Amino acid sequence: MRVLGVDPGLTRCGVGVVEGTAGRQLSMLGVGVVRTDPGADIAPRLVEVERGIEEWLDTYRPELVAVERVFSQHNVRTVMGTAQASAVAMLCAARRGLPVALHTPSEVKAAVTGNGRADKAQVTSMVTRLLRLDAPPKPADAADALALAICHIWRAPAQNRLQQAQAAALGARRPAPVRKVRP
Repeated sequence: MRVLGVDPGLTRCGVGVVEGTAGRQLSMLGVGVVRTDPGADIAPRLVEVERGIEEWLDTYRPELVAVERVFSQHNVRTVMGTAQASAVAMLCAARRGLPVALHTPSEVKAAVTGNGRADKAQVTSMVTRLLRLDAPPKPADAADALALAICHIWRAPAQNRLQQAQAAALGARRPAPVRKVRP
């Protein structure tokens, strides 16, 4: 499975591509950051984020896009920019028919470090070790994007089984269709 991880941000949008399957060695194919000018208007910045993500999709041809789920922070302005960049990433994936998976920051941290409250340094250190990189990815947004991709690759099989079980349970609980009887 090849996954593009996106750590959404309006000034720095982390992107990273990881390939592999759960239980096997993973490989980093690319990592970087899509940057925009914080002094520019919002609309052109979103276009820059879109262009950057489209370029990553063209170059690496992922099967899925994993995006960090936006959560409430104290700074509403930061949340808005993050949510807008997140929406751009999901839109780019949807245009290509690619599935999108959303993962919370604590879910990603727990998957990569074993601790849902790990700090950025711990996440970066584990990403470096798990992908056998010579140096830690910088900035932290880039490492977070790789962590998102790793999280999805590791958790996707279990999530798929859970969804299938839930769908089967729903199907089993549905009442039989009512048939009209002709007199």
